[in-house]
Amino acid sequence: MSAESVLFAEPGARWRSVAYGPLLCLLVLVIEVATGTDIHWFALAFCAVLLAGFVVLQVIAGRRHVSVALTDDALRSGAETLPLRTIAEVLPERDEHARDDEEWESARALGELTGVPRRRKGIGLRLVDGALVQAWAKDHRGLRDALGTALARVPAPDGESSGERS
Repeated sequence: MSAESVLFAEPGARWRSVAYGPLLCLLVLVIEVATGTDIHWFALAFCAVLLAGFVVLQVIAGRRHVSVALTDDALRSGAETLPLRTIAEVLPERDEHARDDEEWESARALGELTGVPRRRKGIGLRLVDGALVQAWAKDHRGLRDALGTALARVPAPDGESSGERS
């Protein structure tokens, strides 16, 4: 996926979150210095490194498994890439007032995870072979709009009129 053709992107996790734990430890250090109490150099340094280390692992996992990128050619959800030419249509959003689930809501979610990741919403996709899958994003409406725009530019598969593709 080339950087210049990215139509939609969510990183999954941000590197700035690694700094939060050490900054909290620095705040505790400032409070200890300001109040004149004993300064716990080793404990604060150890906690800062430990917190940063754990968050680095979380960021790496988030960027690998929960990131989304849409280009002119493909949709990448986590570790799975789906060529746009294999997507027949983006299915309508779930009706909030409907009692029954939409058929696509029980479809396989794209990526290596067992379902749609937390704090993300699924988007139903019908593939050219008739299978249903779920793409997902935090900004699901943004991804839905970008997918619609991208699919309008992709030539329809053989035997399909351009009006069937949405």
